[in-house]
Amino acid sequence: MQQLLDTAEKIRTMEIRGAGRIAAAAAKALRDYVETLETSSFEEFVAKVEKAKSVLIETRPTAVSLPNAVMLAGSYNAETVEEARSQILDNATEFIRNADTALDSIGEIGAKRLRDGDTVMTHCNSHAALAIIKTAHNQGKRIKVYATESRPRRQGFITIKELSDAGIDTTLIVDSAVRYTMKNVDTVIVGADSITVNGALVNKIGTSQLALAAHEARVNFISAAETYKFSPSTLFGDLVEIEERDPEEVISKDKLGDMPDVKISNPAFDVTPSEYIDLIVTEAGAFPPQMAYVIIKEHLGWKLDKIG
Repeated sequence: MQQLLDTAEKIRTMEIRGAGRIAAAAAKALRDYVETLETSSFEEFVAKVEKAKSVLIETRPTAVSLPNAVMLAGSYNAETVEEARSQILDNATEFIRNADTALDSIGEIGAKRLRDGDTVMTHCNSHAALAIIKTAHNQGKRIKVYATESRPRRQGFITIKELSDAGIDTTLIVDSAVRYTMKNVDTVIVGADSITVNGALVNKIGTSQLALAAHEARVNFISAAETYKFSPSTLFGDLVEIEERDPEEVISKDKLGDMPDVKISNPAFDVTPSEYIDLIVTEAGAFPPQMAYVIIKEHLGWKLDKIG
């Protein structure tokens, strides 16, 4: 359990960050825990597995990839410990393998939307979004990228390093320069932390700013998302909780010492309505956001009978 707890803490503190990486790490942690779980009692096995699932799921409330990964990896239909253990190990391994191949598919599908000479704007640090950009670059297309700083955690610094290592012409911009820069952009590509049944996108704070600026400038706005980032619970009316993170990520307490009337708001995510999204690129294909229900029903149907 300690290894699983360590993974949960790394997810909570954002040492492990990004919806896809969080999902894979959680599936691996659950797999490793179940593999070494020692008990002959099926009831005890079930109780401990459910406890492990809860520990992982509760670390980050917004990224739906986390509960989806845990539910997919930890699903079983068995009556003995060894049958259940075997099924969980198989399911977790399959999830991790599919998560890896999903990025390749998203890259291939999404790259078809980029032309030689296009300029792309991206936000935060999304493996799925970067898979599209890198694939287009590897196909010989001359792609330029504007990457936002993505405060307060500055995930944009990770993005520009990855793009630079790939040999892609990249410019880092401050978040407040999005609208000013949009006139130079052909396509916006971002990732996703969660996609709701009505096609709304929950993603890194500031994403909706990019979407609004792109809409005004008539620039295509694309979200790159593995199918496990769609939220089945929203089909039944649940809202996606927006995580409020530690104010110290924005400003330290000592700097606020002489300003007792100042409060800090640090939401980690915002919501972009579906009408500002042109396309969602998944490993299963490229869809308009209005087709989110189909993805949830056909690719995450395993969870629908467990909600409510």
